[in-house]
Amino acid sequence: QVQLEESGGGSVPAGGSLRLSCAASGLTVNSYCMGWFRQAPGKEREGVGTLGTTGNTQYVDSVKGRFTISRDNAKNTLSLQMNSLKPEETGMYYCARAYGERCWWPLRGGDFAYWGQGTQVTVAS
Repeated sequence: QVQLEESGGGSVPAGGSLRLSCAASGLTVNSYCMGWFRQAPGKEREGVGTLGTTGNTQYVDSVKGRFTISRDNAKNTLSLQMNSLKPEETGMYYCARAYGERCWWPLRGGDFAYWGQGTQVTVAS
């Protein structure tokens, strides 16, 4: 059974940093395209970025240079390092596993088969 569990959310001031983790079971994180998504209150879910099986990453323009996706194969975890956070980035953050190895772009939630429950990130202005 595939399970994804996010952790590491919390409250930070604008300009602060957080590191989110996603613990995976029932799958190997380096065998699939993995992604991070977020959903702000009252808004639609949006993609943040992906990490492919070869280690290549892609990010939406709004987070480039500030966010980094990585994985720990030994721990079977996915991470999202977020720096210089902005108040408008407040929301629930989700990790997800794609249907296959390839990371499609533009990033769409419909290409992902499994999702975690999310972790809340609050950025205070």
